[in-house]
Amino acid sequence: MRILCCGDVAGRSGRTVLCEHLPRLRSGLGLDFVVVNGENAARGFGITEKICKQFYEAGTDAITTGNHVWSQREIISYIDGDSCLLRPHNYPQGTPGRGCAVFTLGDGRKVLLLHLMTRLFMDALDDPFACAETELAKYRLGKSVDAVLVDIHGEATSEKTAMGNFLDGRVSVVFGTHSHVPTADARILPGGTAYQTDLGMCGDYDSVIGMKKEAAIARFVKKVPGERLTPAEGEATLCAVYVELDDETGLATSIEPLRLGGCLSSASPP
Repeated sequence: MRILCCGDVAGRSGRTVLCEHLPRLRSGLGLDFVVVNGENAARGFGITEKICKQFYEAGTDAITTGNHVWSQREIISYIDGDSCLLRPHNYPQGTPGRGCAVFTLGDGRKVLLLHLMTRLFMDALDDPFACAETELAKYRLGKSVDAVLVDIHGEATSEKTAMGNFLDGRVSVVFGTHSHVPTADARILPGGTAYQTDLGMCGDYDSVIGMKKEAAIARFVKKVPGERLTPAEGEATLCAVYVELDDETGLATSIEPLRLGGCLSSASPP
């Protein structure tokens, strides 16, 4: 199975680079499943129904989010009706939406996508490790599902790395989102799980993690509320990882960073 996991889409430039490249990547790499983190897609904060549909039309199978999932108020009434849009699974019981879903491919293979959010320097949600343990007890990789993907949305690299090792051998891929900077640690863990601490973003890197520089710098320099942060609008980079899985076990056989466009160095699967 061939999977593409795309980092946080930041504003219009991020949407543009994703929708420009994804159809070609889908066909050129023979992708079976594409997951995109869309929590910053709408003016840098949250996502809307219109943007979700735009991503699906471009070739996205599932959209994850994170701490900005509710920033666009319309999503609260929409999310229950979109089975492909996930919010972190460790939100309290009764929160709208879902954080875990099984997707059935055209050939009958099943992909489980679990979306979690960390707690260090983030919102005080339920324990993501206990949440993962409870949910994964319902499935068996290579038996009841053919692949298990985990988006761990968080600030601390230590917590995301801990989750990767905690799930090693039990899931296909663990990828981090949220910090918008691609890490250089894409690898297969000892138990066979593909892992990268953070995918980076689909956005303009001539910025402060996707936002226009002046307003973002002023917040650090002046320490007073100022101009609202808005996404940078220059040429964006698409940041992702490409993963191949063993069809028998569901574990990873390779993981490769993918970067296209913008001011970062390019990278693509061999």
